[in-house]
Amino acid sequence: MPKKADHQQTEVHVDVEGRTLRLTNLEKVLYPATGTTKGEVLDYYARIAPVLLPHLAGRPVTRIRWPHGVGDMSFFEKNAPAGTPSWVRTAEVPTTGSRGPSRNGDTLRFPIIEDLPTLIWAVQLAALELHVHQWTVDDKDEPLGADRVVIDLDPGEGAGLHECCQVALLARDALAERGLEALPVTSGSKGLHLYARLPERRPSDETSELAKEIAEELQAAHPQQVTATMTKARRRDKVFLDWSQNAGSKTTVAPYSLRGTPRPQVATPITWDEVDEGAEDPLGLEQFTPAQVLERVDEYGDLFAP
Repeated sequence: MPKKADHQQTEVHVDVEGRTLRLTNLEKVLYPATGTTKGEVLDYYARIAPVLLPHLAGRPVTRIRWPHGVGDMSFFEKNAPAGTPSWVRTAEVPTTGSRGPSRNGDTLRFPIIEDLPTLIWAVQLAALELHVHQWTVDDKDEPLGADRVVIDLDPGEGAGLHECCQVALLARDALAERGLEALPVTSGSKGLHLYARLPERRPSDETSELAKEIAEELQAAHPQQVTATMTKARRRDKVFLDWSQNAGSKTTVAPYSLRGTPRPQVATPITWDEVDEGAEDPLGLEQFTPAQVLERVDEYGDLFAP
């Protein structure tokens, strides 16, 4: 068997804040386009953890796993898998609908990733993407209302990050008119996410309606740039403002999470100056790599911090 395959079968046991974790296949390439290995992915998550974990705390995490690397099969995982260590915090919450967590359906047992051992455990399972709801659970695992609203700016065919930046400025003003301050985050894929923290928790159906109201308002005022319609045929050369991400059952990728893109890219908090630059110059803003994100955190700290 080739030497590389032998390396992929090796394993190490590491102590992470008092927990012993078994890490395997550290030489397995998870991003073939760049040769980025599982060990390098684990290293990124370990280093970004101080700013990532606060934005995961209390939020059930849906993971997207690529056991054989991007470009191969992936799958969403909500429930904690068989073999989950007893020390991993889990929350059994009702299945959710458009109005948020319901008391009338089945339950899901999500992991809550709020410490480094749990994060490394999840990434060891090739969970490249970490997605969270806009609502949280309390210390007793009781679902609470949404503490923020998100607007997902998704460029249609013929549009890109440049157009997303232009529309983001419009959405920022619409949120500001409602007393909400928007924080921009690159999606790590094609577009942008705008988050606005709420002064008090609200049901998910209310935050969905708020985001829908803004999307339809901007569509009416800027029909050549914006669409609030999910139909892909209507998105060409426009930016789709996906208000539905606020539904109780929906999630968005967490700030600082990797994406399962051909090359490793990260959902990255940015400044409004960077959005302005991206709106003016088609090449003024691009998606960020893990190395760039770590450098940004060293320089700016956590731009998504309260």
